Amino acid sequence: MQSKFRYIAFNKPYGVLSQFTSEGGHPALDGFNLPKGIYAAGRLDRDSEGLLLLTNDGKFIKKLLDPSFAHPRSYWVQVEGSPSKEQLSALAAGPEFKGYKPKPCKVRVLDPQPEVPDRIPPIRVRKNIPDTWIEIELTEGKNRQVRRMTAAVGCPTLRLIRKSIGKLELKKLPSGEWREVSKGDILPR
Repeated sequence: MQSKFRYIAFNKPYGVLSQFTSEGGHPALDGFNLPKGIYAAGRLDRDSEGLLLLTNDGKFIKKLLDPSFAHPRSYWVQVEGSPSKEQLSALAAGPEFKGYKPKPCKVRVLDPQPEVPDRIPPIRVRKNIPDTWIEIELTEGKNRQVRRMTAAVGCPTLRLIRKSIGKLELKKLPSGEWREVSKGDILPR
């Protein structure tokens, strides 16, 4: 018997809203031929890219977003500068921002630096300031949390790509494309 629930992994492009209705002239999910009746399980900001999970399973969305379940989410973050060990440690400890103290997280410099397709429009490049790709794994998801955390330690985010939610990885899914996955691909049973 086939489940009535659908689970969709979508590689959200830069500049696209994580909703089906366009606002302020920004494109939305309705332009990507996604199945009807599904909704985003969480959000990615308009200026973030990567894995967005969509489903029609409301109980699953609630479980996925409930902080008490602490499901990991990993991000590749291109930051301005070359973070020092102290900055990486402060980031992992969860630097306070806007009166909020995030939970500790996992942080590492990606070595070698990943080959990522160029973003359209391209990121801001400064000739005299290098940039570095790091990976951050969180178990919570406040609004613009990764960007606020990197800024708090002096390494502003230039580009942000969500690579995984739970066990589900973006892998080589092209930007703007989607694939159907199973519930078991996302979280352990």
